[in-house]
Amino acid sequence: MDTTQQNSTAWDQKVEEGSRYTKLVSTEIIEKAKNDDWGITVTTEKTVPRKWFPKSLKGLKILCLASGGGQQAPVLAAAGADVTVTDISKKQLEQDQKVAKRDNLSLTTLQGDMVDLSDFNDESFDIIVNPVSNLFVKDVHLVWKETYRVLKSKGVLITGFTNPLLWIFDDEEERKGNLDVKNSIPSSTLDYLPEGDVEKYIQSNQTIEYAHTLEDQIQGQIDAGFAITGFYEDDFGGTRILDNHIKTFIATRAVKL
Repeated sequence: MDTTQQNSTAWDQKVEEGSRYTKLVSTEIIEKAKNDDWGITVTTEKTVPRKWFPKSLKGLKILCLASGGGQQAPVLAAAGADVTVTDISKKQLEQDQKVAKRDNLSLTTLQGDMVDLSDFNDESFDIIVNPVSNLFVKDVHLVWKETYRVLKSKGVLITGFTNPLLWIFDDEEERKGNLDVKNSIPSSTLDYLPEGDVEKYIQSNQTIEYAHTLEDQIQGQIDAGFAITGFYEDDFGGTRILDNHIKTFIATRAVKL
């Protein structure tokens, strides 16, 4: 099946449903960013440290990768960067366009898949910002390869991803407060569905997600040519039982050598 199209349709639906990751930043946040008072997230709760960015973003070319939704890209554009945002979801990109029109920002949107950045030349960007999203990609190594290619020498990749421990528990039971170890890593959403439920799941326009190993997430970046220079962890903000035991999101800063 076409996983990319499935997840594109699913995220279009999430926009219609008003998912947290589709909500526009406010004009107040944009006005602050224009005065160099800004911050973005690539995980769930924590703000990316400002020291992970250059002191000034003015004139820098930034790719917001798989980052539609009217959140990161408009803030970075307001702070002075030359921003391009790409996403598989047309409706997510429309959220960025809405903020740009509302607050008189200049940014470029392009619908596309994070594993294929062939629309961009080698060494096109100074910074890539990639919020938690590579769980929608079967082979995360393709993401690292492509981001390395389109970054300039010494360019920075800031990315968020899930700790694979999040995926080993039965999701429905965890939301009830029970930690029931059920799944293996690596795996995908469809691996543990009863055969008769797969088509029903697909027809309901749900996302297909992939649980990657930490080796693929971290060593994968290193193998692509990056040096990891920053790291932090995040959680669901206390809304899930797992938050009492471990942080289930990770952010890294990597530099193209």
